[in-house]
Amino acid sequence: MIVNQANLEGIYKSFSTIFNEAFQQTPTDYEKVAMTVPSTGRSIDYKWLADFPTMREWLGDRVIKDISAFHYEITNKDFEVTIGVNRNDIDDDQIGIYNPIIRMLAHQAKIHPDDLVFKLLAAAFETECYDGQYFIDSDHEVNDASVSNDGGGSGNPWFLMDLSKPIKPLILQRRKNPEFVAMDSPTDENVFMRKEFRYGVDDRKNVGFGLWQLAYGSKDTLDATTYAAARAAMMAFKKDDGSTPLGIRPTHLVCGPTNESTARTLIDIMNNAAGAGNPWYHTVELIITPWLT
Repeated sequence: MIVNQANLEGIYKSFSTIFNEAFQQTPTDYEKVAMTVPSTGRSIDYKWLADFPTMREWLGDRVIKDISAFHYEITNKDFEVTIGVNRNDIDDDQIGIYNPIIRMLAHQAKIHPDDLVFKLLAAAFETECYDGQYFIDSDHEVNDASVSNDGGGSGNPWFLMDLSKPIKPLILQRRKNPEFVAMDSPTDENVFMRKEFRYGVDDRKNVGFGLWQLAYGSKDTLDATTYAAARAAMMAFKKDDGSTPLGIRPTHLVCGPTNESTARTLIDIMNNAAGAGNPWYHTVELIITPWLT
């Protein structure tokens, strides 16, 4: 193949088509636990999370919560992945060998939010959220009292979540969607010096925590007792008045491969080995992710 601008444009279009098809076909899990928030600037302040929206009887003036004391900012980051295509491979009509690599670029771009979201979740026991406490903590303040969404322990983490609400426990903030780009002019310095055309993908985004009230984390052994305690604790979460339930209903159990067998036994098996009924059968859906241990 002659290495000229017309053929290079054709290669770019072919790579772009392969990229887009592979991108669309790649499954992800992050959208189950994280709400995607579009960003139009460098960062967003999520102090509004402190004002958990709940209805109340309207007596007298409206009650407006002061959230000025809160500050929780997520700043966008730049991400990229790039490959080089040797000019000789184009000259020798060997460009097809790069098709799997382009598909892998798309795959990595698509699952990168999974990587960010679930790694942040794994760090929830030592990473602050909007109220200044760790996202999973024994000391969240509600109506001047301490409220815990931490089951303790020191093993492999698992999380019970209410994912039925418009707001989610985690946030994926997007400034720029993944874009397939190229440096493929015959006059580029990298072509002249290294005989190399470059193709890649870049985007801008970051992750953070949403409402801690929608999640309960534990490093204790996952079993019927700890699962029941987590459910009870979540459903007992109250509004700022300290007495009215928030209406939290756990919908998903999130864990890594280490806890998968236990989780499936706890949630997916109707009867135990003795034939007794399992009260926790299908009470939640499972999300098993390799980004948790």
